[in-house]
Amino acid sequence: MRRIDAIGIAFGVFAAGGIMYLLLQLAGLDSLEAGIWSQAVLVGGLFGWLLTYLFRAGTKKMTYNQQVKDYKNAVLQKRLEQMTPDELAQLQAEIEKEQQSEATDR
Repeated sequence: MRRIDAIGIAFGVFAAGGIMYLLLQLAGLDSLEAGIWSQAVLVGGLFGWLLTYLFRAGTKKMTYNQQVKDYKNAVLQKRLEQMTPDELAQLQAEIEKEQQSEATDR
C-alpha cells in the first residue's frame, strides 16, 4: 500500500465518522449521544479490522508471505527448467530413495 492510499483511507474514515455524527443528529439524537454512537461504531469497526488482521497474520495469509512463497516457487521452477535430463533423473532417484527410507523408518 502506498502512503497516499493510507492517507486517503484515514481521511475517508475521518469523514465517515463526521457524516455519521451529522446523520445521527438529523435522526434526532442530541450532540452528546450522536458523538458517543458515532465513536462506538468507529471503534467497533476498528476492532473488527484488527481481528481480521490478526487472523490473517496468524494464518500467514498476508500479502508479503504470499509474495515470498510465489518467489520461491518461481525460483525452483526456473532451476528445474535449467536442469539437464541427467540431472533430473538423478534428482528423481534421490527423491525416491528418501521416500523409501522414510517409509521404512515408520
